[in-house]
Amino acid sequence: MAKILIVDDAKFMRKTLSALLTEAQHEIAGEAADGNEAIAKFQETKPDIVFMDITMPHKDGLAALKEIVSMDPSAKIIMCSAMGQQRIVMQAIELGAKDFITKPFEDARVLETVERILA
Repeated sequence: MAKILIVDDAKFMRKTLSALLTEAQHEIAGEAADGNEAIAKFQETKPDIVFMDITMPHKDGLAALKEIVSMDPSAKIIMCSAMGQQRIVMQAIELGAKDFITKPFEDARVLETVERILA
């Protein structure tokens, strides 16, 4: 069981992920709607895993990823985006993301990624 922070500007996406992960016995540490909120919630909740959208207002997911990893190099962050562009995927991995999931995602892929990162 992991403590998971869900970051996405779309409330629907946060609810969908939250329901899926809760059903799989994970604990939702919190939710955030943009990168600034994500950084604050990360410091506050110290989650085991963060699901982070890339395209968000105020501060995007890549900027938040960079900031969180600089604070905590062991942070486990999974980037999620509808844009499966290779350049962004590579950039996210270079910045320290553990994996990248393209939306709309398959439930099995999300759960398998969480298990692998926890292992």
